[in-house]
Amino acid sequence: MTKDYKIVVLGSGGVGKSALTVQFVQNIFVEKYDPTIEDSYRKQIELDGQTCMLEILDTAGTEQFTAMRDLYMKVKPKSRTLIVKINFQNGQGFALVYSITSQSTLQDLNEIREQILRVKDAEDVPLILIGNKCDLEGERAVGREQGQALARSWGNVQFMETSAKSKINVREMFDDLVRQINRQGGKKQNQKGSKKQKADGDGGCCVIV
Repeated sequence: MTKDYKIVVLGSGGVGKSALTVQFVQNIFVEKYDPTIEDSYRKQIELDGQTCMLEILDTAGTEQFTAMRDLYMKVKPKSRTLIVKINFQNGQGFALVYSITSQSTLQDLNEIREQILRVKDAEDVPLILIGNKCDLEGERAVGREQGQALARSWGNVQFMETSAKSKINVREMFDDLVRQINRQGGKKQNQKGSKKQKADGDGGCCVIV
């Protein structure tokens, strides 16, 4: 049986969100930067013996689309024609992407993460921090240790550096998010089971003296 996953890719404009997504889905590298408003992609993979259908939302990154993105965070899609407008609430896993060539793109992610946690109303959200364009080592402005430090400050979230151009860690980042979503699903099932056991045990007992 195929299991569906909704993944949202976020970050500032020009960090390579679309390049990573297209490389993963279509196995091609998109060289030219074309500012994205919202694009949705689907990709079926086999992972850990499970058939997984990934629906990936490649989001806007530029300031001019902030209001639009905020609207999508609050309003659920009304029909399949609005599939590209999947909001944060519907997203199950989130890839937060910065470019290792730009310090500001790393700093921008703190606010994005806070928005996710606020909308999801949860502290434990499947999330991965991505330092993209690691093939541009000569232009590096963000050290690997800076990315690791930010990931630790977010509660030891997963961190990896990627390159859409060189195909470094592209499949791995999506695999990791799928596994995180699966683990969270397992936790929720366990919590439901514990609550049911407690409810069953609260039926009371009769003590005859």
